Amino acid sequence: SGAVVAASGAGGARPPKAPPRRPRGKPRFSRQSAIKKSFQQEQVVFSTPVPADPTVAIIGGGASGLACASALAARGVRAVVFDTGMHGLGGRMATRMVDDGRRLVFDHAAQFFTASDQRFQKLVDEWVDKGLAREWRGSIGELEAGGHFTAIPSSTPRYIGVRGMRPLADAMLPENDLIKVVRPSWISKLEPFNGLWRLFESEKPQGQYDAVVIAHNGKCANRLLSTSGLPQLTRQMKRLELSSIWALLAAFDDPLPIPQDNTYGTFEGAFVRDIDSLSWMANNTQKLFPLETNRPECWTFFSTASYGKKNKVPQENIPNATAEKVKRDMLGGVELALGLSTGSLQRPFYTRVQLWGAALPMNTPGVPCIFDPQGRAGICGDWLTGSSIEAAVLSGMSLGDHVADYFASGGERPEEFAIGLDDSLNLVEGHDIGQFPGLDPQKPQVAEPQLAPSI
Repeated sequence: SGAVVAASGAGGARPPKAPPRRPRGKPRFSRQSAIKKSFQQEQVVFSTPVPADPTVAIIGGGASGLACASALAARGVRAVVFDTGMHGLGGRMATRMVDDGRRLVFDHAAQFFTASDQRFQKLVDEWVDKGLAREWRGSIGELEAGGHFTAIPSSTPRYIGVRGMRPLADAMLPENDLIKVVRPSWISKLEPFNGLWRLFESEKPQGQYDAVVIAHNGKCANRLLSTSGLPQLTRQMKRLELSSIWALLAAFDDPLPIPQDNTYGTFEGAFVRDIDSLSWMANNTQKLFPLETNRPECWTFFSTASYGKKNKVPQENIPNATAEKVKRDMLGGVELALGLSTGSLQRPFYTRVQLWGAALPMNTPGVPCIFDPQGRAGICGDWLTGSSIEAAVLSGMSLGDHVADYFASGGERPEEFAIGLDDSLNLVEGHDIGQFPGLDPQKPQVAEPQLAPSI
């Protein structure tokens, strides 16, 4: 047998204990009880030799998962990426295109990014050379109620996708046969069996793998890990706290009355201050198509995290009444931010409301990746060091290299490859829509470590 249970005291393999049966009656859910159950899992320990030609399953096709697959391929390790995306890869590197005869384009998650690490800068330079990314030279700054705009001067370049963010994600995977992508796919179960990880999608087998990477977070990742036999990974993932943020996409026939700055002109993006329903607004049309005229203005508006928390609903099934309230509140926030009288904002001809229920990390362990060598399983994601595209990519790169190093060692010294399994989580500093290293040097990107873990 290839997998044994550390606490069993037997040489034979057996799967993690099933959770106890729930007593009859009204079902109840407690986050604390869920955490307690997951902590009671017995640790899976793989005892089989590391194969010469391993394959890694990566669950999540956002920036981190794609970077991990690319790093593994660069080391000659095969990877299969499972992603839930119906329209494409990329996770929060998402671009929505609406074809109503006028080509509406919205970046509806990540708005722009900066690069402060040479490894990420190299990738960004490749995107720029291929014509996929460019520097965003439009004016951005802070907007206070009443239309008071203050530009943020910065020597740090800001980057965007030339045709939105999603094409950047597609370009992250090298063209070779070492990486396979399966989508849309919702992996619902991990099971250790004979020295391998078996993956299932609603009881349908999705292959067997020598190692597994969790490259997503939130309730789906928690549910997946809760019966996996990986209690240390489960504990760290459960400690993560995520914000909820509403996004409103709105297209207008005429330009919005944006306040002018004598030095920087009309802004294209703004961090909005002291308005509960609004934390960011950006003109996708000016950002993505600065030289094209006669296009409708496509705006992305984000709420604050506090507004998202107060108005959170199941993101898979948003009630119409909630969607209308959020749209009304956020457009009202736009009026307030721009100094317009109530009800005077022109009516958008297209709107879409979306809740990012697991939007951004609120705490972080400050480690590049997590890896459990006994269970041959790891975690990557921006939340491990902060809240940015750069953090996501670097985490995936780090875990890919770490797993490749583990395989190259033959698995003979597993204890040397354990990383991030016990680190406490500390508060993430930054904007409600994420971090932009170098853009706002007055704010630390990660708070100083606390004496006690934030759970």
